[in-house]
Amino acid sequence: MNNRFNEVQVASYASVRRNGFAQALSNAKGTAIGLAFLALLLPACTTNDPNAGGPTAQTNVSTEEVADQTNELLGKSVTVRSEVGEKVGANSFTITDDELFGNDKVLVINASGAPTVLPDDIELQVTGKVQKFVVADVEREFNLDLEPEVEVEYKDKPVIIAQSIALAPKPGEVTKNPSAFYGKVIAVKAEVEDIISPASFSLDEDKLTSTQDLLVLNRTPGQTVNDGQEVVVTGVLRPFVFADIERDYDLNWDLTVQRKLEAEYSQKPVLITNSVFPAAED
Repeated sequence: MNNRFNEVQVASYASVRRNGFAQALSNAKGTAIGLAFLALLLPACTTNDPNAGGPTAQTNVSTEEVADQTNELLGKSVTVRSEVGEKVGANSFTITDDELFGNDKVLVINASGAPTVLPDDIELQVTGKVQKFVVADVEREFNLDLEPEVEVEYKDKPVIIAQSIALAPKPGEVTKNPSAFYGKVIAVKAEVEDIISPASFSLDEDKLTSTQDLLVLNRTPGQTVNDGQEVVVTGVLRPFVFADIERDYDLNWDLTVQRKLEAEYSQKPVLITNSVFPAAED
């Protein structure tokens, strides 16, 4: 599994220090841009945040909405979590939902210049602007040379011009094989299982499974969550070593919280947040 992602690395969690997650990503930009599959930047963009554009309850939509409500979304930046359909060309691929059939799939254009490396069995989170696909406009604006067959099949159909793309595993996929995701930006959609403290909670997408809950360290100012709420958390995954976490984030946990976290999550994965927002309705 690790080999599948060797081209999609981003800045190591080791660079995420007291100054906060966003600052660490900014500092990593100069040295890690070549590895930015998980933070695909448009040429004019100034951030490698995988949620560039600021996902909210209004901009977080489903693939089905992009396919069926294209006119309402034209020109808007949206965030979509979806399965990969197929690779269409060197700079393009499709995304689809289980509910979509036939031609109801959405084209994604990677305009960053970074390689398009697609996972086999993990969803992606794509953030970008919705357009009607006109190949001449896209090629001119983003200096791309798209394959002729892309124009033939997708002309005037909805397309997302990707500002960013992140792996979007389920909590169980992360906790079963955390080494495949350590140091990477990931986007996890799940239900809030347990609010441990104002700065920490756990995620579990299915209460019936026996997989370990995923610990989240919430570093998003002013962002609160509720028990049972379905959210999408985007951030960098790292091992939970209390001394390292305490050194890097100055959380001032009380002794009860510290003991609980050390007992349940020591050496297990923790997701350090970049953003938390409500999940799109299925």
